[in-house]
Amino acid sequence: MRGGAVVFGTHAPLRFSFRLGSSNIGSTAFSRPKDGNFSCKISAVSASNCPVLNCFYPQRWQERKRFACGCALSSSFGEERAPCGDFLVVNFYLFVLIEDPEKEVLEHQSFLQGRDIHGRIYVNDQGINAQYSGPSRDALAYVQWLKEDGRFSNILVQISPALNGHAFPRLKLRYKPSLVQLEGGMSHLPLLDPAMKAAPLEPSEWRKRLQEMSNTESPDQGRRLLLLDVRNGYEWDIGHFEGAQRPDVDCFRSTSFGLLETEVEYPISNPLAGVDKEETDILMYCTGGIRCDVYSTILRQRGFKNLYTLKGGVSHYLQNEGPDQWVGNLFVFDSRLSLPPAAYNPKAVAHVNRTLAAGDGDRAFAKCYVCSSSVHELRHRNCANLDCNLLFLSCSNCVEELRGCCCQKCTCAPRLRPVLSGSQRYQKWHIYRDAQAPPFLDRKRLLPSEHEHIQV
Repeated sequence: MRGGAVVFGTHAPLRFSFRLGSSNIGSTAFSRPKDGNFSCKISAVSASNCPVLNCFYPQRWQERKRFACGCALSSSFGEERAPCGDFLVVNFYLFVLIEDPEKEVLEHQSFLQGRDIHGRIYVNDQGINAQYSGPSRDALAYVQWLKEDGRFSNILVQISPALNGHAFPRLKLRYKPSLVQLEGGMSHLPLLDPAMKAAPLEPSEWRKRLQEMSNTESPDQGRRLLLLDVRNGYEWDIGHFEGAQRPDVDCFRSTSFGLLETEVEYPISNPLAGVDKEETDILMYCTGGIRCDVYSTILRQRGFKNLYTLKGGVSHYLQNEGPDQWVGNLFVFDSRLSLPPAAYNPKAVAHVNRTLAAGDGDRAFAKCYVCSSSVHELRHRNCANLDCNLLFLSCSNCVEELRGCCCQKCTCAPRLRPVLSGSQRYQKWHIYRDAQAPPFLDRKRLLPSEHEHIQV
């Protein structure tokens, strides 16, 4: 048992009576809408069948002094949320034997009850993979609790600042058969055998290897070094290590570098085509390291001998080495989408804009997906057409001309969202749909043919 982690049982029914003046307004039921805040309405509820109140004692609520129908409660149960500037984004993963992953999930759920944590935390018998956001107090308390377990005591935890409060809409904490999405799953891979994974390189050693690659007068001419980006193409588009080929991949689960049997079958875009499996040192990197660990076991099974990964991924490298050998920003899978190196290493601010100056030769690598002109804002946007929703880079002119869409065809789509600026992200469709519908319009009374003209 870690740090007093307890899985509570079912308690007696919890009822809360409230008064407005001298009138008793009865008991309340609490519910949690999608925005993460708790609201209450007049009704009776018992802890045995309420997913929100179950496992909580009444004293957790005693500090609340004002309750009324429709009032908002913070997800920290009686504690005020920290200001946005105090929010952190935390990432970690570890491949380790977990004999009873379902029980492990319950213990994590119990500890996180009442803490303001949003994100994705997946557990199975091969380990854990987590990306979440929260106030520093809650975010770091979870890390400390996790490390009290000997299995996770040496886990590498990476922390970066949140921009505007939570970077994730809600908390997903559950058992998942595959910690990352991969065609055919991961259960058959020897992820718990260190010898089957690539050898991890510390950021300083990684930087040294990259400098060797760029030095044409390197004394070790007998060995070839190959830099392999194990991410998606759109991630490369806003930032990558110098010398890395853009991966022709839109989703990690479909990655197939080095998996085809004959060289004739390899597409030209495959960086492992024709590579000597015994004489080539392959340096693999991704955002946080987990995709490299997974894919290196596959390449090892295919006969690749000299595999190396960047320990902790690009985020760990930027924190320790700054942007040396790196160009652009780092794509992240949360609401922030793009982070400059300065977010990980403030001392590197002087180098951050090295790729953004106009006329900077091949360093101005980021291109608009529509017109191929240089893009100076290294941040993707989603197509305003909900039914397309393509993640793409766009210059300001194309954003204006196409009203936030990725192509002319999408501008005529029935479900168009407004153009967003800056770091804004789209919300649920019903918010835009309801804002566009005339208030006097009764959709239920429309004839079938009239539905074709209503945006839904």
